[in-house]
Amino acid sequence: MRWVLVLAAVLEAATGLALLLVPSLVGRLLLGTELAGVAVTVARVAGIALIALGVACWPGPPRIGMLAYSAAVTLYLAYVGLADGPTGILLWPAVVLHVILTALLTRASTSDKEKKP
Repeated sequence: MRWVLVLAAVLEAATGLALLLVPSLVGRLLLGTELAGVAVTVARVAGIALIALGVACWPGPPRIGMLAYSAAVTLYLAYVGLADGPTGILLWPAVVLHVILTALLTRASTSDKEKKP
C-alpha cells in the first residue's frame, strides 16, 4: 500500500506545479473559467501547498514538506509584495511569520541530523 501514498504524492505535487505555473489553465480545465486577479495569487499559494503536501507524503520525514511550503510561500508572498501585486494589511506579517517558521523548521531538521549517530 506504500505505492498508493507515493502515487498520491506525485499526483498532488504535479497538480501543485500546474497551479503554480499555469493557474488560469488549471482553472479553465477544472472549473470551466480562467482565473484572474487575486484568484491567480491564491491559486499559486494553493499550488505551493500541494507541492509541499506531495513532499510531506513522500517517504521520509514529513517536516520537510512543511519546510518546503513555508520557505516557498515566504519567497512567493515577498515577491508579490515587492512586485506591486495585490497586498493587504496582513501580507508582510505573514511573510515575517513564515520566515520565522522556516528558520524554526530548518533548525529542527538540522538538530535531528546532529542527534543521529
